[in-house]
Amino acid sequence: MAWKQWAASRRLKPGDGRELRRFRWWQLPLRSLFWLRLPGAGGHARLHAVDVRHWARLGNSRIRAHLFLDGRHVAESTLPAAFPVDGGVIEVAMSNFGIKRCHYRPLGGQPRQLTPDPASAEGRRARFGARHPGLSRAIAVGSVLLLVIGVGLNLLQLAEPVSHIPPVAQRAGTFESPIHLPIWLNLALGCGALLASMERALRLRYSSLLDMAGH
Repeated sequence: MAWKQWAASRRLKPGDGRELRRFRWWQLPLRSLFWLRLPGAGGHARLHAVDVRHWARLGNSRIRAHLFLDGRHVAESTLPAAFPVDGGVIEVAMSNFGIKRCHYRPLGGQPRQLTPDPASAEGRRARFGARHPGLSRAIAVGSVLLLVIGVGLNLLQLAEPVSHIPPVAQRAGTFESPIHLPIWLNLALGCGALLASMERALRLRYSSLLDMAGH
């Protein structure tokens, strides 16, 4: 067993059998809910649900993912989580801005993303993309551009003071940034990068180069 699989199995705990509660509109910024239907024994489909409560972070607690089978709680795990299910495993991971992965990885074949609940923020973003594909693509491209611009300008401005640290200056010389932005513009770019990362999280898009480096 790989180290990541072993670590995930150590975080896994059995469920208590409680019933899954429906998604409420006021839970939009605090909860994510995803669905997966898989064939079970005898050809009967089994409905899996992954429930993640973001509000745990507000209390400085570790965020947990909960697995429900046909509406009943069967397992839970701190994140990142890996839930064994029929024919594979459900993988759940989270970034600072939302869910970055909630996929079913079959024993053979390609992983596929679970379906977000229509009432959730992820589900509403997916529905918007289906209804307005052109505008959705434009927003997605804009999110990437905001992150690329923000990361690039931050690196340029950060390189100058770093290059003046004596050990760095002795080895590599000093660097004068061609760009010096006012504080208000740096703040605006930071807010734009924050919104861009949140938008990408709603689509479960994550890049360690962009989403992590931008913050």
